[in-house]
Amino acid sequence: MLFNDNIHKETDICFLDVVPGSDTLLVSELLQNSEISPEDTYLYITSDDASMSVAADSIRFFCPDINVFQVPAWDCLPFDRVPPRREIMATRMGSLQRISEKGTNKNRSLLVTTVSAVLQRVPPKELTMNNYFKLFVGGQIDSERLMNFFLSNGYLRTGTVREPGEFAVRGGIIDVFPPGVNNPVRLDLFGDTLENIHSFDAITQRTSGACNSLLLSPSNEILTNEETFESFRTKYRKLFGLPSNDDTLYQNVSEGIRFPGMEHWLPLFYNSLNTIFDYTQGTIFLGLGVEEAVDARLELISDYHNARLESSLNTSSDEPAYKPLPIDYLYISRKEWNNSLDGRVIKKFYSYQKSSSHNETISVDAHQTIDFSEARNRSDVNLFDALRKRITKHRSGHRCVCIATYSEGSRDRIIKLMEDHGIASRACYNWIEVLNSQLLNKIGVFVLNLENGFSIGEVDLYTEQDILGERLARKARRSRRADGFISEIQSLSVDEFIVHIDHGVGRFSGLETVDIGGAPHDCLRLIYANNDKLYLPVENLELISRFGSEESNVTLDKLGGLGWQTRKANIKGKIKEIAAELIQIAAERELKKGLVLPKPQMYEEFCASFPFNETEDQSRAIDETISSLSMGRPMDRLICGDVGFGKTEVALRAAFVTSMNDYQVAVIVPTTLLAKQHFNTFKERFSDLPIEIKQISRLISPSDNRCVRSGIASGKINIVIGTHALLTKEIKFSNLGLVIIDEEQHFGVSQKEQLKKLRSDVHVLTLTATPIPRTLQLALTGVRELSLIATPPVDRLAVRTFVLPYDSVSIREAIMREHFRGGQTFYVCPRIRDIEELVKRLKSLVPEISIAVAHGQMSSNELDEVMSAFYERKFELLICTNIIESGLDLPSANTIIVHRADRFGLSQLYQLRGRVGRSKVRAYAYLTLPTHKVLSADSQKRLAVMRTLDTLGAGFSLASHDLDIRGAGNLLGEEQSGHIREVGVELYQKMLEEAVEDTKKSENKNTVISWTPVINLGTPILIPESYVADLSLRLSLYRRIANLVEEEEIQGFAAECIDRFGNLPQEVQSLLEVVNFKKLCVEADIEKLEAGPKGVVIKFYQNTFSNPMLLIEFIKNHSECMSVKADQKLVYRSNWTDVNKRLNGVRDLVTELAKLAKQ
Repeated sequence: MLFNDNIHKETDICFLDVVPGSDTLLVSELLQNSEISPEDTYLYITSDDASMSVAADSIRFFCPDINVFQVPAWDCLPFDRVPPRREIMATRMGSLQRISEKGTNKNRSLLVTTVSAVLQRVPPKELTMNNYFKLFVGGQIDSERLMNFFLSNGYLRTGTVREPGEFAVRGGIIDVFPPGVNNPVRLDLFGDTLENIHSFDAITQRTSGACNSLLLSPSNEILTNEETFESFRTKYRKLFGLPSNDDTLYQNVSEGIRFPGMEHWLPLFYNSLNTIFDYTQGTIFLGLGVEEAVDARLELISDYHNARLESSLNTSSDEPAYKPLPIDYLYISRKEWNNSLDGRVIKKFYSYQKSSSHNETISVDAHQTIDFSEARNRSDVNLFDALRKRITKHRSGHRCVCIATYSEGSRDRIIKLMEDHGIASRACYNWIEVLNSQLLNKIGVFVLNLENGFSIGEVDLYTEQDILGERLARKARRSRRADGFISEIQSLSVDEFIVHIDHGVGRFSGLETVDIGGAPHDCLRLIYANNDKLYLPVENLELISRFGSEESNVTLDKLGGLGWQTRKANIKGKIKEIAAELIQIAAERELKKGLVLPKPQMYEEFCASFPFNETEDQSRAIDETISSLSMGRPMDRLICGDVGFGKTEVALRAAFVTSMNDYQVAVIVPTTLLAKQHFNTFKERFSDLPIEIKQISRLISPSDNRCVRSGIASGKINIVIGTHALLTKEIKFSNLGLVIIDEEQHFGVSQKEQLKKLRSDVHVLTLTATPIPRTLQLALTGVRELSLIATPPVDRLAVRTFVLPYDSVSIREAIMREHFRGGQTFYVCPRIRDIEELVKRLKSLVPEISIAVAHGQMSSNELDEVMSAFYERKFELLICTNIIESGLDLPSANTIIVHRADRFGLSQLYQLRGRVGRSKVRAYAYLTLPTHKVLSADSQKRLAVMRTLDTLGAGFSLASHDLDIRGAGNLLGEEQSGHIREVGVELYQKMLEEAVEDTKKSENKNTVISWTPVINLGTPILIPESYVADLSLRLSLYRRIANLVEEEEIQGFAAECIDRFGNLPQEVQSLLEVVNFKKLCVEADIEKLEAGPKGVVIKFYQNTFSNPMLLIEFIKNHSECMSVKADQKLVYRSNWTDVNKRLNGVRDLVTELAKLAKQ
């Protein structure tokens, strides 16, 4: 216990000398020892969102029997145009609804929130108490009433539920992601009866657990019905007068449409609002810095309100009007804040001494623990030996010592390092286990997101950052794999150009149900030259691929013409040459002997100094690279991942292993600025090691360059970083072991030739930010060692993305906010000719900001100088084209504004946004749109994806996918770009993959010929609209079905469909049977199979069978029902009027033929 019993009495107390982290331990002890009724909810107010998140997690750890709810503030500015994020709204409403339920909370409850959230009014308590929908297994459901509840309470209808506040309806199955729960829920109805409630995984869409009941609460703070709309219209007219015709807010709400950003007029929808104080009854805890945060927030609200009033007087014609509410409509005043605290028990926390005439004051004498920076910076002291001595000293005073880490991975690593240095420790999952560890004479190590440790009472808590140095870690968000999301994005769009492997370039014009053999069959309608149509059965979808170009001048091929076959044959020959060259390179590398570089002794400690949590992809890339260094043959590994994904850390660890084995490392980069960046990074990471690091470039003097060259030749310099100057003949290495090449694609032809010579015997690690298409990765398997880092660091703060019409108030605020926090801003313009006008506008809007301009028409030296000056922070705002898409890592630039975002592609927007968000502060991206222009459907879809992409954790894969579509992202060289334009990117990659495989198998002289059988079972083959209503979802399912091969895959897909959409209709069962038959038909040499009520007709591929003698014997044995026609087709007669009997009969026959073919 930290206090005497009398401290827990229900009186106002000021706790002094409190440090961050110790406040949550104090609150936890006060909660555990207070007489809290389950009817009461205590309130803990923190200064900001980061403190709220840490406080909630800490109290759950220190005091696991308390129900902790969070109400975050809106993540937008006061009087903004953009709405709060859907996830934020759902969290707020879910928490308010849960604490409103009287008598349902058996455990005591604590609501953790922020100053910004408390100062803003919330929906009336009656809304959360009375507006809910309870569901019970076995109960009756009025489906129409449930749909109305979803739509009026802010739920968004989608094809696939992945985010809070979404729902989907598929016949008798309803998916919904309610506020306040961790996973979405699937409702299985039989008629109006609710048969099952299952939670399911938002990533895989597969059900996981069952429950008996579900409570649905509002997902938005505005309830939309005729009453609230009428309230809005009446109050809006009363406040602002008769609205004009271009008042989009009023017009949309009047038509019953949820308008983005209408939440800022929340008070107009209700008779009255409440505050968070009204939702809680118990003691109020005021966290560190709350009083100051209240004053700052109230001042900020006033400033924004004044800015809106001034802006409304000077609004230009290209900005929509904005009519702000009076401040007290949505926000409470300082007086109302004080009145809300009166009459409640208040516990305040201060980090300093403070006298109070009204409250009892108690000094808890907490202080931050002394970190281990001195031990880290001294080469003669081992860090973990210093930690062991410190722990021993604490224990001699019978103190409880424990360590908080940021992730499970870092916890396990620290436990291992401590055990290696003789410190007994164990993993703990709550505070009770930590205290028990003390009794076992072990150090409790646990996951808790605290930046700095503290000492209070008899507790000494250290953090990972105290021990290992600065961590740039965040609480890991649940990321979802790219595959499921991208498979939806990949669904074909109408009028998209495609390539048929046999017929060439056509245009997809929709899905059509065609009568084939008297049965309905879903087919893709493809348009060719002269408006000729080709109908492709959905089960043969793998025969087509995207062309890979969005250009309008694509020429359609002629059905039956020779142009396509000639073009394809020419390119196939060229591809074979490329494949042979790649195989030769790989074979030569296998035969060479290389340096064996084992892991040095200090490797784990070097890894521990990495200030991020490694992603799964990054860990795999590191392990593969370190393993390759020790295998005894020259490594030639490519690390592919976007800027900031962690490629440099892979290079650092490879350089560490090489230099600690007494070999030299050369790091070659294309620009002087990148050389400077890498030099600073390497110096920082190797600062406490006996490694000499130098750079060579035009940024350093000729005399220094001469000294560096001399040091390289003598072996005195271990690691050298430079531009192509490192490739000159004057550079002679003493003992070169590893060459690291960054952004190889930016080097010229002659420099690449010099790099090839360097490659002959040493290990080579190449880093690239160019996304590699997934099919090309397969083509390169075994040809070049490839490691893909496809996901961004999960411990990075998500970039907050706003999509809004151009608004000078928001733009000025974004730039000035970055200015006041000491950062820099990118302003990206799609066209060079618009830059001059933008510069004038911004100089008028933000005259206090220094502005630089960069674009592709500047000379390379000019561009280098501007970018170097921006990197050195001589300018605060860079107006540029999308030349910043790749290459630079600028941690100080944390705001990006994209002008006319509708003119950029999805991957461009993603890559641009990836330039910001690499430091400890929140980054912001503003995607601005023209005010009065109607966006195309494609632009709207791209921008909608960008809004949610920060929660995906799979953005790089999505960028790679988009580059696939646009025909970019080619790894093998410039010459192939023409080939790609000829046959389309997907087919080109597939042809290359097949060519590599054929070349590998050329010794056997057996080239595998790829073909697809045509199967007609005389049964309906389709996914009925009544089963899956959404067309794009149906197309994505068809695409997945076409790629199914193995029986296990088909069964798994069928199980998923039953899970998501209900029992399989006969049409879908037949479709999956056809897919199953395809593999069997290929094995049985069957090119075409047509089955009907009277039997089946089979045509063999090229009229041949692998084992003709066994086939003749088989036909003789079944002569009563089997015969061969004059056109070499095999006929099997049977009474198959029953569909299931027909499917079983065909399966048995084809299986038997496949067995004969294999013998």
